[in-house]
Amino acid sequence: MPQTEIRFAEAGDEAAWRALWAAYLAFYDTQLPEAVTAATWTRILDPAHPMGLRLAQIDGVPAGFALHLPHASSWSPGDDCYLEDLFVDEIARGQGLGRALIEDLRGLCRDRGWARLYWLADRQNTRARALYDSLTPSDDHLRYRLKP
Repeated sequence: MPQTEIRFAEAGDEAAWRALWAAYLAFYDTQLPEAVTAATWTRILDPAHPMGLRLAQIDGVPAGFALHLPHASSWSPGDDCYLEDLFVDEIARGQGLGRALIEDLRGLCRDRGWARLYWLADRQNTRARALYDSLTPSDDHLRYRLKP
């Protein structure tokens, strides 16, 4: 049986994370400038920045990640945690790693006193949405983006 470990990313994980990140972007058929990827990695490692990265490994091989941001909330006295990006490598899908990453973040929320964990889902990603629907119902909110 494979051994799964989920932990915070460390400086030595950059190459593995970048490979997973590239696969994640390819899954969504999108590209980002190198400066954005580099800035994201810098934020992940900066202890003064709230962005965090939980890295999932199977038998020591990075196979998925959960990029999250705790933030103040106007809906509760505690902070909320936004799961911005969740990805499991294609070769590791179907083994419960996505669920494990979400449950790991849920535990982190409990440990740190964060009131809620929430995320957005691509309507077309039916496989991910099946997982999400098994954890909690959608709140039916829509997202709008406006550039300054």
